[in-house]
Amino acid sequence: MAHGTTPHYHNAMGVQKIEIGSKEFKCVGALPPFDHPHIFLDMGDDNDIVCPYCSTHYIHNGNLGAAASSPKEAVYDAHKA
Repeated sequence: MAHGTTPHYHNAMGVQKIEIGSKEFKCVGALPPFDHPHIFLDMGDDNDIVCPYCSTHYIHNGNLGAAASSPKEAVYDAHKA
């Protein structure tokens, strides 16, 4: 994970849903240079949210670590980008 304490996720794989371990995160869309504005999303009391830019459906999975995802490739690492 990069970017301090807020996890970032992407959907370059083009999957319909991504399970994540955090309810507050940033969606970057696809990988740069094809990313969309890095938008902060907060699920609040809900367990899922849809990104208004790329329509990726994020689902909270409490069994995952705070910065983990399924598929694991969805975690965005700016140092590798």
